[in-house]
Amino acid sequence: MLLTFRTFVTTNYIFDTMKRNFLLFSMLMFALIVCGQQQSQCCDQQKDCRMQQAKCGHHRQCGHCKNDSAAKPKVYFTKDITPESLVKIYEALGVKATGRVAVKISTGEGGNTHYLKPTLIRQLVEKVNGTIVECCTAYGGTRQDPKKHWETIHDHGFDSIFAVDLMDEYGDIRIPMQDQRHLKYDIVGSHLPNYDFMVNLAHFKGHAMGGFGGVLKNASIGVASTAGKAYIHSAGKTTDAKLAWGPEYLAAGKTQDLFLESMAAAAQAVHTYFRGKVVYINVMNNMSVDCDCDGHPAKPELLDMGIMASLDPVAVDQACLDKVFNHQGRTGDDNKPLIERINRQHGTYITDYAEQIGLGSKTYELVNLDK
Repeated sequence: MLLTFRTFVTTNYIFDTMKRNFLLFSMLMFALIVCGQQQSQCCDQQKDCRMQQAKCGHHRQCGHCKNDSAAKPKVYFTKDITPESLVKIYEALGVKATGRVAVKISTGEGGNTHYLKPTLIRQLVEKVNGTIVECCTAYGGTRQDPKKHWETIHDHGFDSIFAVDLMDEYGDIRIPMQDQRHLKYDIVGSHLPNYDFMVNLAHFKGHAMGGFGGVLKNASIGVASTAGKAYIHSAGKTTDAKLAWGPEYLAAGKTQDLFLESMAAAAQAVHTYFRGKVVYINVMNNMSVDCDCDGHPAKPELLDMGIMASLDPVAVDQACLDKVFNHQGRTGDDNKPLIERINRQHGTYITDYAEQIGLGSKTYELVNLDK
């Protein structure tokens, strides 16, 4: 009888122990499965940054993947600056421009010869079945008045080859801002809603006010109407182009960073407006210290470097800055004047602030298409 009772107790103890162990094992396996699914989903988002960009307009690293190289946005590079290489680097991005496609360029101020030429960009524009889009300036010259702007577009050969849309010719609209530190909204050409996708095709070079111009400037100042440009240059103080250049309004000198922050925020507004359906390309040729908005730019002292492209606007501008600053200059190929112009205007701060507000990443993976 005693043996039977001991056997009964022992058997129950073993059974209870097995049951507890089974429950613990089941809970552990369930937790591992859930955690694995979350990590897999997070890493998949990192590996396919395009999906995340299209969904929310910017991409942040998850805890599982933040140290993984796959988390870095890719910046593609080729040293060849040809119509064929523009198409090649666009295709490398792996995103197809669909729907009504806007190709945002600068058509160049009258007298300027450094802008991206129609013959260079033609194959890419035709590849995406795109429309060249522009907006009027805010500083007089040959492109503030729509009629004069159309004459400049014609003189530079764009309307002879492409469909061209002066987006603010008949007015402007306001689109939401995510970062409202200085601007409450972004004022852009009224035709912007006519497009589903944007190819931001920028000429990387110096700029008298921003230090340099790349895709961030092309998305902000470039897409803004005349009033929108005044709003950005004054860091939200005025939309009147006649007032914007006065010392009480213009964000420059001690308030220079306010202008750069406003540009970054406006670029984010355009990126988010398209829900990330934007590709960013910088062409590094004719890199004068002056912008294409200057009718009499300084002669470039730095030789052409190539083309950079990314789905991340911060990464591609940063990659171009890195290439210029790390270049070993020499006589006839001098990077010092451009670096001095950028530093004088604290130009590199725009990528710092753009990263801070979540538009993109200054850390990137460079993919050389020539290798």
